[in-house]
Amino acid sequence: MLSDFHNRIAFETIRPNRQIAPIVFNSAHSGRDYPERFIGMSRLNKFAIRQSEDAYVDELYENAPKMGAPLLRALFPRAYLDVNREPYELDQKMFSETLPSHYNLRSPRVKSGLGTIAKIVAHNRPIYSKTLNIADAQMRIEGIYRPYHLTLQKLLSNTFDLFGHAILIDAHSMPSLKKTRNNKAPDIILGDRYGTSCSPQIIDLVETIFLGAGLKTIRNHPYAGGYITHSYGRPNNNVHVLQIEISRHLYMNEASLKKNDNFFAIKKILDNLIMALIELKINRFTNIEPKAAQ
Repeated sequence: MLSDFHNRIAFETIRPNRQIAPIVFNSAHSGRDYPERFIGMSRLNKFAIRQSEDAYVDELYENAPKMGAPLLRALFPRAYLDVNREPYELDQKMFSETLPSHYNLRSPRVKSGLGTIAKIVAHNRPIYSKTLNIADAQMRIEGIYRPYHLTLQKLLSNTFDLFGHAILIDAHSMPSLKKTRNNKAPDIILGDRYGTSCSPQIIDLVETIFLGAGLKTIRNHPYAGGYITHSYGRPNNNVHVLQIEISRHLYMNEASLKKNDNFFAIKKILDNLIMALIELKINRFTNIEPKAAQ
């Protein structure tokens, strides 16, 4: 099957003139290039299908390369393919053929409709008007998913080779939450897999920057970090991953999907965060033990 992205770029790495710090930024869910064939397969219109985007997150972090750190960003949309999942985390009910037994068909993400190829967008609205075939899934996963992760791994490996350690900031946004633990609605959720994906030095610094800007933060609830955080975070080997979720209400109108008047103020806070991470002299942490889930 010919790829929907055979004649356009599915993702890109924006590189600095010279990488000056062991930091890599990743925006895997902000893509907004919707192939016409995909739209034709959907029961949703072009506006409704955008509800799952981490809209404009790539723009919020776009100054990272100018400041000395690479940024990997998806151009394909999350509703089309989610690279923050296992390679074949798929829902059998979405396919007309029997899926191979080695695929992960029963994960919590699949059950919620948000596997590698999503079944729904926000508000539980089904995406597809008919079932898919295996060839379609393989085209997306082998043609885009695997090259994306090869690129991300190479960025981290090259960074490690240059500096002796690497830090990945996995950048996301989230719908505004009405309440979480202790009825506190956070502006920012920091996910380090309960202390297992990055050193305390990194998450403490990031939280300090956000708190200093007057934003409410919480750690690991309800988002502790997805497949990327879990798979790449190896702090005992000096590879650290921190997931940052920014509440969309801070910088955009969640109904219209348009940037609001606060967009550039949030971008400025993130510029300050990027600079603080670049200037961070990280200690070497070993024997990091998982914290108890909270």
